[in-house]
Amino acid sequence: MSTPYIPSLDLGSYINGDDAQRKKFSDELGRAFNDSGFVTITNHGVDQELIDKLYANIQGVFALTPEQKKKYERAELAGQRGYTSPGKETAKGAKTADLKEFWQIGQEVTDGDPIKAEYPANEVLEELPEFNAVTREIYQRLENNGKHLLRAIATYLELPIDYFDKHVHNGNSILRGIHYFPIENPEALAADAVRAGAHEDINLITLLIGASADGLEVLTRSNEWLPIKAGHTDIVVNVGDMLQRLTNNKLRSTTHRVVNPPLELMKTSRFSVPFFLHPRANMDLTSLPSTVDDAHPKVYADMTAGEYLDERLREIGLKKM
Repeated sequence: MSTPYIPSLDLGSYINGDDAQRKKFSDELGRAFNDSGFVTITNHGVDQELIDKLYANIQGVFALTPEQKKKYERAELAGQRGYTSPGKETAKGAKTADLKEFWQIGQEVTDGDPIKAEYPANEVLEELPEFNAVTREIYQRLENNGKHLLRAIATYLELPIDYFDKHVHNGNSILRGIHYFPIENPEALAADAVRAGAHEDINLITLLIGASADGLEVLTRSNEWLPIKAGHTDIVVNVGDMLQRLTNNKLRSTTHRVVNPPLELMKTSRFSVPFFLHPRANMDLTSLPSTVDDAHPKVYADMTAGEYLDERLREIGLKKM
């Protein structure tokens, strides 16, 4: 069994580098996604001032009163926009809901693309005047970084470099601000209650920027939990289920979780802001022919990204069966 390999890669070397640098980045990214399913990214163009503004606004959302937050909860949207209160999301296969609340921001189509009709509007947070502008800027920056990462993945998979471009243009991506709230009575917790139960992400890739505390762990291929340590300005990137389906398990959607803090820190909050890069709903996730052979038979049934998202939202409790 190989040692888990979670490298730190310089995205600037891919965006601004020569052919050799771009190829090296693509190979390193592919190797990591084959092994641990995770990398950390530096030199991504999101500066510390903007990250600080983001986290100030995310913390501001969850500092609102329960009554204020509930104004922005839309049960009919299955948690895809605005506020989602505690107890609503449960990791697939788990019995106890995650110890968290969250706020989601989705795609804003501005180029006349008719797909705009498929997306609900984002909630406008009246209590925090900067919130929508700051989260929108972060959304666009991470979406752009994600497009470059998918181009590197396409090269690694020996696909045309623009293979993913049309699928993620105005894609159904989500920026999620998460509050893992203080655990006031640890002794009263259910034995299986955790901040985020072991799960895999639904989408193509996830970009996580600047979590406010430790707690993220990934399950290695040797079945050991490995803490992810990243600098506050680094972006942690992992493979989601959609990319795993498309590549017939060549690129692995790694199981990960957010564990509860030590007892002395139970009454503190943890905040994180992942960006779930989704394609358009009509993207075909049928496994690429190049990833299927006698040694690697086809694992997954054919379906579109929209069909898969709908299935998973039901499994985790955000959408009614």
